[in-house]
Amino acid sequence: MTDPVNDSRHPGVRIPAALAKALASARRVVALTGAGVSAESGVPTFRDALAGLWARYDPLELATPSAFARHPKLVWDWYASRRDALRAAAPNPGHRALVEIERRVPSFLLATQNVDGLHAKAGSRSLVELHGNLERVRCSRDGEVVDRWNAPAADEPPRCPRCGAFLRPDVVWFEEALPAEALERADDAARRCDLMIVAGTSAEVYPAAGLPRTAKAHGALVVEVNPDATPLTPLCDHAIAARSGLALPALVAAAWPAHAAGPSGAAPSAREGGGAK
Repeated sequence: MTDPVNDSRHPGVRIPAALAKALASARRVVALTGAGVSAESGVPTFRDALAGLWARYDPLELATPSAFARHPKLVWDWYASRRDALRAAAPNPGHRALVEIERRVPSFLLATQNVDGLHAKAGSRSLVELHGNLERVRCSRDGEVVDRWNAPAADEPPRCPRCGAFLRPDVVWFEEALPAEALERADDAARRCDLMIVAGTSAEVYPAAGLPRTAKAHGALVVEVNPDATPLTPLCDHAIAARSGLALPALVAAAWPAHAAGPSGAAPSAREGGGAK
């Protein structure tokens, strides 16, 4: 058994030497991230967002097409409150470590279940937002993203300036399928990768939870980063029981010690990485 790499800048996080070597030599890497990564930036999870004035509501009253059809103003206001809360959130060391991995491997794709846009703000470029983006708004009729709209009436959401239909958040609700193009891109990358990192996700929400299993079935090394065990843990080649904001910078430091990230998670840029191919 190889000895773990224990970097003094990342106390308590032990990276197996075999894992560090595998990442450093990987040609195709995929990362799948969930709510745990964003939680370290102070972004509440979906259910945690049902607090304060919203505590009396069930998610199914606010996050389904049928809920929007019944109470469009209520649903719009809840998402608007979440959008406002995100403005103070900033990327954390876990986000930035994934940017460093993207820069250092020939082919990389980040598939995220998060809708907060923090990966893009951190600098991730090869990115698939499987569940949409809370900062975007689209027409509820034709799905086109809308950047500007007129002030709405007091009792309804804004309307599409082109067709007059209500505007809605550009996120995937319960009862809705993931965007086909986004899911196809993530699935294709999972089938082709030689290493997949799964960080901060419960591994219970499908179809995203199926991506690591697809990667494993096609011969990839699967690495889980999560302080808690999940249904995926027994299938992983490596499971790092730590928060992503600690474990991912430690993983970067172990794989590329000459360019190791410091405590903030930032690292000097080595080269420009390619997108997933």
